[in-house]
Amino acid sequence: MTDKKAIEKFSRWDPVDDLTTEEDITLYFQACVEDDPGDGSLVRAALGDIARARGMTQLARDTGLAREGLYKALSPEGNPEFATVMKVIKALGLKLGAQAARV
Repeated sequence: MTDKKAIEKFSRWDPVDDLTTEEDITLYFQACVEDDPGDGSLVRAALGDIARARGMTQLARDTGLAREGLYKALSPEGNPEFATVMKVIKALGLKLGAQAARV
């Protein structure tokens, strides 16, 4: 009898697949804002995921920014201006809030 090793196949998880409702999107964005390490990387990634879930072309129309520029700005290598981040947040129907940090 030969010993066959099971080969496991994994697929990359894409949060876009789970961003199907407004509540999903809101909770995801809130969690990413709260868990961001302070460099904006998690917020930027969340905005990119939400934009892909809703449609980058529509977001480009709503913000007046180029679709390619949005992909670049919201990519892991992106470094968007704060004004761009705020335009994207507003166009996606989200709000960025503040509260006292927990100590």
